[in-house]
Amino acid sequence: MSVVDYEQAGGIAVVRMNRPRYRNAQNSAMTYALDDAFYRAAADDEVKVIVLAGAGEHFSAGHDIGTPERDVDTSFDRRAGLWWDHVGKPGAEGRFARESEVYLGMCRRWRELPKPTIAMVQGACVAGGLMLAWCCDLVVAADDAFFADPVVRMGIPGVEYFAHPWVMGPRFAKEFLFTGDRVDAQRAAALGMVNRVVPRADLETETLALAGKIAAMPRLGLALTKRAVNQAEDLMGLRAGMDSVFGLHHTAHAHNAEVGADALAGQTAKSMKAAADPD
Repeated sequence: MSVVDYEQAGGIAVVRMNRPRYRNAQNSAMTYALDDAFYRAAADDEVKVIVLAGAGEHFSAGHDIGTPERDVDTSFDRRAGLWWDHVGKPGAEGRFARESEVYLGMCRRWRELPKPTIAMVQGACVAGGLMLAWCCDLVVAADDAFFADPVVRMGIPGVEYFAHPWVMGPRFAKEFLFTGDRVDAQRAAALGMVNRVVPRADLETETLALAGKIAAMPRLGLALTKRAVNQAEDLMGLRAGMDSVFGLHHTAHAHNAEVGADALAGQTAKSMKAAADPD
């Protein structure tokens, strides 16, 4: 079974994460399959808009930190940068190389895709799931969607693609991170994290209708407009801010590994879920 499915109808490509059993947790196989799909859509002149979706009940529960297919020690053909292969490299040398590639680097690569992208979000959009949604241009959320970045519980200052202050404002970004609380779709829309909230039953129909409306615009006009807004966002500090926080992120990993059992402060997917939902 493919970890990412690709469908095309008219000028719209739907790229769908396909690990529903694990709430679409992102292993490296999925990351590179997503990159293949985005590259395919970018290169296809018939595709005007790309929709990113998740199969099953949830968009994405984040990075894979414990499924049987976790592949953190597997080599892949690096694409997002020129850092060396992380496999076999000790400590921070390996962690920094891997996360520069599969997390920060890939999300930056996808943000620059010269066609509009829409995240279609249902259920959980947590930690690494936020990164996938935030590197898209628009977010359409089902009314059952929720958003969270609970990694401060690991002693880590947010996920690698640190867009928090830009997508929700600095004051709420602090609350969001300090508490690790879930934010529902309506609150996310009020904060500007989400463009539209629709009934779960209508999520795909409404998202594809929005994609179809955008697809009627000229391709170059869309590409230049996307570039214009991205450049303005970078001038507001997004790219430089991410670089600085990425260093803090790895300081936290190194600290955890030095004083504890591992770089994640001993947390697992099960313990993180239990802390977020004790009932």
